Amino acid sequence: MTDVVDADELLRRIRRGRERAAEEERAWRERAQSLTATDPEGAREAAQRARSFEAVLLVLGEIVRPGGDPARSDGVKQVT
Repeated sequence: MTDVVDADELLRRIRRGRERAAEEERAWRERAQSLTATDPEGAREAAQRARSFEAVLLVLGEIVRPGGDPARSDGVKQVT
């Protein structure tokens, strides 16, 4: 990253990253649910990938809103 960006552009980039991570998390969760009956190993891998994107969401959310409520999606428990 060699381009100098201002705070507004950085915030826009972080928000785009959060949106993308949320989309990916949803997609992997749906895939995990659809594979549960037919491919348990594939379902576990998909669930693990969904948790990875969940972690990305939480970190980016903390950057945007320090100390705020963490981003939560269906089936995700808040860790305290």
